[in-house]
Amino acid sequence: MSRPAASPNGLLSRAAIIVTATIFGLTYSLSAALIALDLAQAGLSESLIGANAAMHAVGVLAMAFLLPRLVAAVGMRRAVVGALLSAAVLLCLFPAMPLIWLWFPLRILLGAASEVLFVLSETWLNALSTEESRARTMGAYTAALSIGFALGPLILSMTGTDGATSYIVGSALAAVASVLVLSPAIEVPTFERPSHDNPLRYMRLAPVAMAATVLNAAIETAGLSFLTLYAINMGWEEAHATQLMTCMMAGAIALQLPIGWLGDKMDRRRLIVALAALAAAGALAWPWALQSPWTIYALLFVWGGLFVGIYTIMLTIVGSRFSGSDLVGIYAGMGLTWGVGALLGPLLAGIAMQATLHGLAFFAALACGAFMVAALWAGRSSPAAAATDRS
Repeated sequence: MSRPAASPNGLLSRAAIIVTATIFGLTYSLSAALIALDLAQAGLSESLIGANAAMHAVGVLAMAFLLPRLVAAVGMRRAVVGALLSAAVLLCLFPAMPLIWLWFPLRILLGAASEVLFVLSETWLNALSTEESRARTMGAYTAALSIGFALGPLILSMTGTDGATSYIVGSALAAVASVLVLSPAIEVPTFERPSHDNPLRYMRLAPVAMAATVLNAAIETAGLSFLTLYAINMGWEEAHATQLMTCMMAGAIALQLPIGWLGDKMDRRRLIVALAALAAAGALAWPWALQSPWTIYALLFVWGGLFVGIYTIMLTIVGSRFSGSDLVGIYAGMGLTWGVGALLGPLLAGIAMQATLHGLAFFAALACGAFMVAALWAGRSSPAAAATDRS
C-alpha cells in the first residue's frame, strides 16, 4: 500500500470518508437506542434487551474473521457500499417483523454490516493520511463519529418511537452514504492481501490499543442501550432522557482537538491512563449529577470528551506504527476486540442495572478503572509492550 501525497482528490476523499463515518455513527446510535426502547415497550426485561444488543456483537465477531478475505475478493469500495445498503435494508425490516424474536438474527446481520463500516472506514482514512496530519485527521474522524452518535438520539427525540418513521430515517441516511462512497472522485487505497487472515495474530502487537478498543465498545454499546432507560428510571421524561447521549457526544466532539494536542506533547500511554482514571471518577458521579439537569449535562459533556479521547489517541498510535497489510490485520484484530467488548458490555450492564438502580454508572466506573490498571500493568511488566503504544 502506498502513502498518498496531499492532493485535492485526497482531501476530498478524506472528507467523504469522514462524512460517511458521521452517517454511520448516526444510524448506529439511532438504531441502538430505538431498538432498546421498542423492546422495553414490548415487555422484554433489561437482561433480554442486553442480550439483543449483544447479538450485534455476535455479527461483529463473525465478520472480523471474514473481513480480510472479503476486502481481497470484492475491494474496499464495494465492501463499504454493500455494508451501507445492507444496513439500510435491515433497518426497514425491524418494524416489519411480526415476531419480536426475529429481531435477534436481524441484529446479528446489522452487527456484521457495522463491522465492515467500522473497520474499513478507519483503515481507508489512515491509508489516505500523511504522518504530518495523521493525529488531526483521526481527531476529525472520532469527532465525526461522535457527531453521528449525538445526532441519532436527537433525531429519535424528535421522531419518537411510535411506528417505523425512525427506522426509515436511518435507512435513508445509510443509502445516501452509499451514493457518496460510489463517487469516482473518491480515491480508494489498494491493499495487498494480509499474509495472515487470523486477526488473533495481530492482537499481541498492540495490547493496550486492543484493551482500549474493548473498553470503548463495552461502554459505548452499554450507554447507547441503557443510558436513556437509566435516566427514565431516575424519573426523567423520555424526550429529555434521549438527549443525554447527545450532550455526552457534544463533549466528545469539542474536546478531541485539545486531547490530540496533548497526545503530541506527552507520552501517549500515560495520557490514556490519565484519561481512564478521570473517566472512572466521572462515572461514579453520575448518580449524584442526575439529580440536577444542568449538573449532569456539564458532567456528561466533559466525561464524553475524556472517554472518547482514549480512542482518539489509540487510533493515532496504531496509524503511526503500522502500514500495509499489517494495518489491515491490526484493524481486524481491533474489530474482534470491539466485538468482545460490545458482547460483554450490554450483558454486564443489563445485569448491573437489574441488581441496582445505579448499575450503569457502577459498571462504567469499574470498566474504566480496570482498563487503567491493565494499562499500567502492561507498561510496567513489559517495556516492549509499552513502547508499542507510544508515539
